[in-house]
Amino acid sequence: MTKPSLPELLHAAVTAVGGVERPGQVAMATAVAEAVDDASHLLVQAGTGTGKSLGYLVPALADGERVVIATATLALQRQLVERDLPRTVDALHPLLRRRPQFAMLKGRSNYLCLHRLHEGAPQDEDEGLFDQFESAAPTSKLGQDLLRMRDWADETETGDRDALTPGVSDKAWGQVSVSSRECLGATKCAYGAECFAEMARERAKLSDVVVTNHALLAIDAIEGAPVLPQHEVLIVDEAHELVSRVTGVATGELTPGQVNRAVRRSAKLVNEKVADQLQTASEGFERVMELALPGRLEEVPEDLGYALMALRDAAREVISALGSTRDKSVQDEDAVRKQALAMLETVHGVAERITNGSEWDVVWYERHDRFGASVRVAPLSVSGLLREKLFADRSVVLTSATLKLGGDFNGVGASLGLSAEGTGGEDVPQWKGLDVGSPFDYPKQGILYVAKHLATPGREGSRGDMMDELAELVEAAGGRTLGLFSSMRAAQAAAEELRGRLDNPILLQGEETLGELIKTFAADPKTCLFGTLSLWQGVDVPGPSCQLVVMDRIPFPRPDDPLMSARQKAVEEGGGNGFMAVAATHAALLMAQGAGRLVRATGDRGVVAVLDPRLANARYGSYLRASLPDFWYTTDRNQARRSLAAIDAAATADGK
Repeated sequence: MTKPSLPELLHAAVTAVGGVERPGQVAMATAVAEAVDDASHLLVQAGTGTGKSLGYLVPALADGERVVIATATLALQRQLVERDLPRTVDALHPLLRRRPQFAMLKGRSNYLCLHRLHEGAPQDEDEGLFDQFESAAPTSKLGQDLLRMRDWADETETGDRDALTPGVSDKAWGQVSVSSRECLGATKCAYGAECFAEMARERAKLSDVVVTNHALLAIDAIEGAPVLPQHEVLIVDEAHELVSRVTGVATGELTPGQVNRAVRRSAKLVNEKVADQLQTASEGFERVMELALPGRLEEVPEDLGYALMALRDAAREVISALGSTRDKSVQDEDAVRKQALAMLETVHGVAERITNGSEWDVVWYERHDRFGASVRVAPLSVSGLLREKLFADRSVVLTSATLKLGGDFNGVGASLGLSAEGTGGEDVPQWKGLDVGSPFDYPKQGILYVAKHLATPGREGSRGDMMDELAELVEAAGGRTLGLFSSMRAAQAAAEELRGRLDNPILLQGEETLGELIKTFAADPKTCLFGTLSLWQGVDVPGPSCQLVVMDRIPFPRPDDPLMSARQKAVEEGGGNGFMAVAATHAALLMAQGAGRLVRATGDRGVVAVLDPRLANARYGSYLRASLPDFWYTTDRNQARRSLAAIDAAATADGK
């Protein structure tokens, strides 16, 4: 029997999901198949509505190699595992004459730990927490959640936190889960044979397609202990998020509270002298942190350096002592010891990393109203790490609706460790960039309106002219507005102001769960939803409920952001344009994501309004506009209002 062609396979898959084949999807599938065939790397920009999941799933399944798919959001992981993969596998089975297996794999702490559930968490403040439930029903929310999870443990097949409905707080989940460092190991654990995390790993080893998240992909690449099974093809969806997720995994943090917990955990397990040394070092660190002011530390201050060296050395001593002592009087001592070791290794690792003072690390103080001060350390860049760990041994396909910034892939490519297309030496991975467009007719479906007449926004202070403009636009649109703000303070101020001016309901992020807010927003076209970062990327509301997307200002990183400013300075010292490479790229990516909230279906119409005149007036404005969908562009405020009023009237006439 002849091997089925890619167009045949794609047609079968698209038909199975009730979709329509699109030229962009066909172009993407062809390019992915070629990249997998010749073990090269591919960046694909696929706009909303392209059907990019099938664009990479079909060629990946047809190839027969093991594939890892990494996504940034839980929603897409679920969509792949619960909808796209089952339908695609069923559709391709008659043609491929095989049924590829697939599985989802997450980090260990996402799975219920049976040892923790039955033996209890070795934590001072919660010791005996489970015991009290044997005789009476608990009255606390935490206690009720723990009992519910006990019942759930008998029913669940996966032990995956995301399968628990309704969910529980992080504190409750922390009582029944462990990190990989805290895990006793399947062979040493009494519950090893039934372990949910181990079963998930086994399923992944036996699968042709493994769906995971960016964080686990980063851990697998960075930490050198393989978590994911060997694979020949890696597909990174929502790839615009990858650098930020990898940076997060590679960032270390120390707080006095965290160090104190490590001291308490280990004090009962080692001799008094060693424990006292760690206690003294902990107190010295706490004294330094009481005076810590937020900001980057170009050099580690002497007092912090001494405190961290003392902490590093004392932690090393306790780690060594834990390896040579055993206390049979401590119940379930292995679990207590393992948790203490995990905490101490983190303290030791971060303290050592900061005191080593690598030029490739950025160190800074942060201060949180609730948790106090912390010292953090992050890599100046993750591009070298990604080049070496991600692109070396496999074919990598990276895809997103927003990878082309300023009109090309070079900015995103460089952040991923890839040089400009077609350039670079032997050690730089070769790659291709492809923009397959979108099925939407952006110039006819949307308007980009820039409020050129407004005053340039300052760092702080109220913007009376912006509030007037916002109120008039929302009124013209009849509600139907998603307000994307650069800070929570700005979102709150706008919500308060417009609630006093307009009759339209104004929903504000933080006043209800995000899921509930989006559901209410989608259900009532008169409603507006205002918020910050997660709304720029996390809202999918097609139809008449979202016909105006407003951005209050260009979302540049804060000038005092330690990591961003350090990266900008490093580019400038290397002879580049730090502002364009870091700040403008960051803003372009967010704006492209934010503008993408407007047109989610072929019938959608509306306006993206940017209430920051710099998008029209500044030299970098053209770069930012080139990163957005190709909407019809205007700075005419009357035109924007007339268009919104017409769109509102049409939707109202349709009863929407």
